[in-house]
Amino acid sequence: MHRPRPHADFDPDQLVTSLQIEIPGTVDAISPAVSRVLETARTLACAIGKEFEIEVAVREALANAIRHGCRNDPGKTVQLCVACDEARGMLIVVRDPGPGFDPARIASPTIGQNVFRHHGRGIYLINELMDEVTFHEGGTEIRMVKR
Repeated sequence: MHRPRPHADFDPDQLVTSLQIEIPGTVDAISPAVSRVLETARTLACAIGKEFEIEVAVREALANAIRHGCRNDPGKTVQLCVACDEARGMLIVVRDPGPGFDPARIASPTIGQNVFRHHGRGIYLINELMDEVTFHEGGTEIRMVKR
């Protein structure tokens, strides 16, 4: 697995990569992976009191990667990496093998008829819950920071 490129605010020499896994492209893999992320957050204590936000954001990012990037194919995998910098918080990277997307084209679920749609809230929730969210590699990689 490639080492994620840390966000510019993170010093690569100070990052402790504490979790680096690949999960199959099935929804059954989400909860065990989220549990490992939360265990890592508690162990490293770099996002104390932010477990709820981390849980929801990681769950949504993995669900999107599995649904859109892997197309629910158990033969494809999603890469998940969690790193910690005690001074700046937790960096979480989720990468999928899909075609990617343009985040700017995602309609807000809080405007007009989008309020009544049954999907399209994941990216919105991630942006609301995390301190920084960036997309890379044509939308196949999301980097989330929680301080």
